[in-house]
Amino acid sequence: MMLRGICNNKWSVKSISTKKSLVNEVLTDTFGRKHNYLRVSLTERCNLRCEYCMPLKGAKLSEQSKLLSNDEIVRLVSLFANQGVDKIRITGGEPTVKKDIIHIVESLRSIKKLKTIAMTTNGLTLTKHLVDLQRAGLNALNVSLDSLQQNTYGNITRRDGRLLKRVLAGIDLALQLGFSPVKVNCVLMKGVNFDELGDFVEMTRDRKINYRFIEFMPFSMNDWEENRMVPYKEAIREIMKSHPNFEPCDNEPNSTSKMYRVPGFAGSIGFISSMTDDYCDSCNRLRLMADGNLKACLFQNNEISLRDPLREGASDEELLDIISNAVKDKKRKHAVADRTKSVSTVIRGGRLVNNVCTASHSGRLARNVRTATSDGFVARNVCKASSGGRQARHFCTGSHGGNDDEPRLTHVDRRSGDARMVDVSGKRETRRTATAVAQVRLDATATRLIAEDACKKGDVLSVARLAGICAAKVTWQLIPLCHQIRLDSVTVDARLDERRGRVHITATAVSTDRTGVEMECLTACSVTALTVYDMCKAVSRDTVIEHVKLLSKTGGKTDYRAKDDDDD
Repeated sequence: MMLRGICNNKWSVKSISTKKSLVNEVLTDTFGRKHNYLRVSLTERCNLRCEYCMPLKGAKLSEQSKLLSNDEIVRLVSLFANQGVDKIRITGGEPTVKKDIIHIVESLRSIKKLKTIAMTTNGLTLTKHLVDLQRAGLNALNVSLDSLQQNTYGNITRRDGRLLKRVLAGIDLALQLGFSPVKVNCVLMKGVNFDELGDFVEMTRDRKINYRFIEFMPFSMNDWEENRMVPYKEAIREIMKSHPNFEPCDNEPNSTSKMYRVPGFAGSIGFISSMTDDYCDSCNRLRLMADGNLKACLFQNNEISLRDPLREGASDEELLDIISNAVKDKKRKHAVADRTKSVSTVIRGGRLVNNVCTASHSGRLARNVRTATSDGFVARNVCKASSGGRQARHFCTGSHGGNDDEPRLTHVDRRSGDARMVDVSGKRETRRTATAVAQVRLDATATRLIAEDACKKGDVLSVARLAGICAAKVTWQLIPLCHQIRLDSVTVDARLDERRGRVHITATAVSTDRTGVEMECLTACSVTALTVYDMCKAVSRDTVIEHVKLLSKTGGKTDYRAKDDDDD
């Protein structure tokens, strides 16, 4: 018996006539990438609240019964090991908050085909657990540390900055115990810790540390802003101001990190360039989440449950077929790496401007579709510009010779130029998800009153969330050419960043239908923001709505995730 279908996270069994060995094929995707590295999340819980990672109040956790048990983790890891996985990395949440982590590592060590059992941790309890973890079988270590300054560490983690001393002591203990190198991960951000770059490099002078700088990546509700991200090439230029001889090193096969070093230093520097220079072609990683879902890519929103078939009595062969299907469905590149388009939506000060601009520059055609607001009126402008003596003649329709591969406005008839509704009758129904974000900039008075729930009309954020959900449901009535679709769910999160005077809004819409839900989540964000504006206008006219943009969409012909070069 072999499992041959996955539909809506359900598994089914169909008979086949022959049994074939799946070894070496289960974990090879359609692009020839062999996956020998599995990241295993033990828990969703964490004892920090890092601003780039999760909301201030924490993420909604799954019920304990929905998380994998230790025995289930070991069985699944054994399956992966039998198919060629020889390295696993224990992650979370924060893995050390799991009380029986020592026992789990011991159980994993009994899987003989595993060469490396690594762990990524925030380092808070290393001095307490690391000796026992090493004895249990842990032989590689990553520590997340984004600042060497007590105050900055406290601000990033939203915890007592004095905890930094514990992390530094844990790193020193790891070096004493012979972990080599100790990898230290740092999300580098402008205005936060970029000014510490020289201190981070100095950490590698006498210690065998691989300090790795990760480009700030957008995830739901993590306050991502493009102007805070530090491209790895900019970090290299900054380091070379103090160390002109800063030089590249040889990279290990399938490494996510571009390695550099300062000659004479004991340690090294790495750059993980997920946003500006992907390493998808050599990716050998899979992720098993704490709830038993398998992710073939960090940026891939669709997850396949291994927990449900496991608990329903699936055989190893059936589980391997589910895993194989998930691996075969992995895309060549993650969505952040796809920079073929630039679409941004911005609202400022309550006015809407729709600008479709096509320009030719030095013989190249630049296409940018932008929606922005400015000063209270609606303006639509079609701009044609020439540069270098060449005139741009497209209106983003692909009419330059009728090539269907050219970008075009799907809501405009190619022959008549009239507005039209897109015919989706030929498309198949799939589960489609989209997430959008927005931001409302407040003055001190509005910020204080929202924090105190003192605005005259009531709880600003609760009312705004409800308004956003209601707006998503009637998007087809507000946007003339949108389809009426069946919404499976709409979630809106609006939370106050009191320190920065911002309300951060995230909306996610899900539908099983023939067309996507981008407009529904964008409408939810926009109306949520406008509701905050309305409820605060009695105390402030300086409220600004900005950075309304699509963050991601999945389930259609192509997936999308906001790029690092989107214009906000």
